[in-house]
Amino acid sequence: MKLILASSSPRRAEILSNARLPFSVLSSAADESPCPGEAPAALVQRLANAKADLVTARTVGPAIVLAADTVVVLDDKILGKPSSIEDARHMLQELSGRTHSVMTGVALVRLPDGERRQFIESTLVHFRPITEEELSSYLATEEPYDKAGAYAIQGQAGRYIPRIEGCYFNVVGLPLSRILTELQTLGWSPNSI
Repeated sequence: MKLILASSSPRRAEILSNARLPFSVLSSAADESPCPGEAPAALVQRLANAKADLVTARTVGPAIVLAADTVVVLDDKILGKPSSIEDARHMLQELSGRTHSVMTGVALVRLPDGERRQFIESTLVHFRPITEEELSSYLATEEPYDKAGAYAIQGQAGRYIPRIEGCYFNVVGLPLSRILTELQTLGWSPNSI
């Protein structure tokens, strides 16, 4: 039974590759716009399910489709990818010295029977205060601009994060341990391909 990652995210693919899990990629182009008044948890689960459904419709089993969507949440507000350097600066100033959550909605669909598992993983991320000099230096890198919340824990921003509560890989974009547990309940193992 093959594992198909329904994402073109290089970070998600890297997590699976580094864990030595065999998989293939079939990207999904779901509209990621939030619905009016949609809570962050509802958004990530809806998007993970939509991505899984798009790829499932193009896949012939036996396979398991893995889809995910991750958001950064501060004070019940979603911090997406910054649209400009000023947007990134504002996000990082908001995160500085505070704790926020990173939520990932995950959907797994086994084919050909359509058995589905879904869940939301949440991790608390503690930022230490970031000085203006550190902020300017970080903004001069390419790192903040294609990341939700304008930072990458696995990159240079890791120096501003003294601790997290929960799954590190969830902050990167894929809660690896929980996914492996759910894959096993669906009958998948690295040797089943």
